[in-house]
Amino acid sequence: MTRRGALAGGALLTGAMASGCSPFGPPRYAGTLDGADFVRGHALRDRMFPPATGPERQARVVIAGGGAAGLAAGWRLRDAGFDDFVVLDLEDHVGGNARGRRNAISAYPLGAHYLPIPNREAVALRRMLGQFGMIVGAGADGAPIYDPYQVCADLDERLFWRGAWQEGLFPQSGLTAGERAQHDAFERAMVNYGRALGRDGRPAFAVPLAASSSDSEFTSLDLISFAAWLDQHGWTSAPLRAYIRYCCRDDYGTEPDAVSAWAGVHYFAARRGWTSAEDRDRELTWPEGNARLIALMAARIGHERIIPAHSAFNAQGDGGDALVDVYDHTARTSHRYRADAAILAMPQFVAARICNQVGGARGFTYAPWVVANISVSRHPRGPGVPLAWDNVSAASDSLGYVVATHQTDSGTDGPTVLTWYMPLSAMTPAQARHVMLGRPLHEWQAIVADDLLGMHPDLAGAITRIDVWRWGHAMVRPTVGFLTDADRLLTQGLTPPLLRAHSDMSGMSIFEEAHYRGTAAAEAAMRHLGHAFESVLA
Repeated sequence: MTRRGALAGGALLTGAMASGCSPFGPPRYAGTLDGADFVRGHALRDRMFPPATGPERQARVVIAGGGAAGLAAGWRLRDAGFDDFVVLDLEDHVGGNARGRRNAISAYPLGAHYLPIPNREAVALRRMLGQFGMIVGAGADGAPIYDPYQVCADLDERLFWRGAWQEGLFPQSGLTAGERAQHDAFERAMVNYGRALGRDGRPAFAVPLAASSSDSEFTSLDLISFAAWLDQHGWTSAPLRAYIRYCCRDDYGTEPDAVSAWAGVHYFAARRGWTSAEDRDRELTWPEGNARLIALMAARIGHERIIPAHSAFNAQGDGGDALVDVYDHTARTSHRYRADAAILAMPQFVAARICNQVGGARGFTYAPWVVANISVSRHPRGPGVPLAWDNVSAASDSLGYVVATHQTDSGTDGPTVLTWYMPLSAMTPAQARHVMLGRPLHEWQAIVADDLLGMHPDLAGAITRIDVWRWGHAMVRPTVGFLTDADRLLTQGLTPPLLRAHSDMSGMSIFEEAHYRGTAAAEAAMRHLGHAFESVLA
């Protein structure tokens, strides 16, 4: 079994743990093993925090959770001239799975690393991007014009296929006539779904999801797996299924036989970037990935309103007020906030533990991921097209890597940071989390290095360090039946003084959904408080 096979199945780790020896040898690289603070998370799970004491603290709005949704809520409050709020987060740094870091070479992402050019229906998101200087004007048709320095530089993506690099992520050579015909038929179907309207006049697939049609012709796709739906259409060729598997794991951290067909089609049919024709299928990206957006939202909110290292562990409505009990991990004491409204901007499995009014977490499952940032003394090489921002190998079970310096010095051959991604999707999430947390740094480093050197033997001797980051609950999984599940839909139904804001409410962990849910919760809070504003939601 290869190390990549061991990573996919977990068998090698299980054997090593049972025998008490490591099959990977001694550490070869400098680096760190880090991740979301599961110790603090487990303290919440196990209800280990002391009761709140001392005088109550006051804020008109308390936002519990400093990920993309919580920060979007704070951005919208400030955008509407509302200032009396705080943002609490259990981590030492806000950002959720869109955080980033920096080393001597470059800034780099720890998770989410790009934002597709937004759709026309993403009104609030475009408003924010305009405020951040990322939209610099409008064309004759009113479509926004994006700052070219924010749009991914050429080359966007490439695939290592049969010994050489090629542009794009679907093989361009060595296909049979039948394989090419299946791919073309699939692409035509996705284009048609992208243009389709439901009987309610809405797009069949939209971003944010709230703008999508509720027509059963399309929503019924949620009741079958994407893999089974592909089988029904006879789209079974190995290159096509490998490409589709990559896409499902890339956006959902989940295999096609678990992803619902609605979510699978959404990946291909929902993106209609509203801008000039040449850029509408492009991405916005930065060396640190979506941490750029996190930093800009935090700056707009004001760092004095952001309180890290504070775990909300109880939230309840009390008459017309919201009571939020919080543990301060620095002072090791608990205190209570009394607010006019509280926005619970956290995953459903967390919200269900701290508030008995948000419903349960049945059906909510979360994909574990490993992200490694590999510092190298020179850029990767290889036969075929030159280095791209996103680089994927057809022979690897990883999702490949993005180049942190692509936006700044992609033409040079000096040091860079390669951000490598692996969703642990071939096991159940619980099994994958066990594997992920049980494996020491040097074993992860060996897996990452072997995978990278399989793509780039020329990097032998050029790897200077490998920093590994683990996400136990990186993203909610849009499994079969989940998007139409009545229990999930109930999580959207809280009314003030308690509100919810998280991409979990949409069933897809993408930045646009987090931003939409945060914005919607902020506007609901302002309506409840009687603060005048004009809605920026479509």
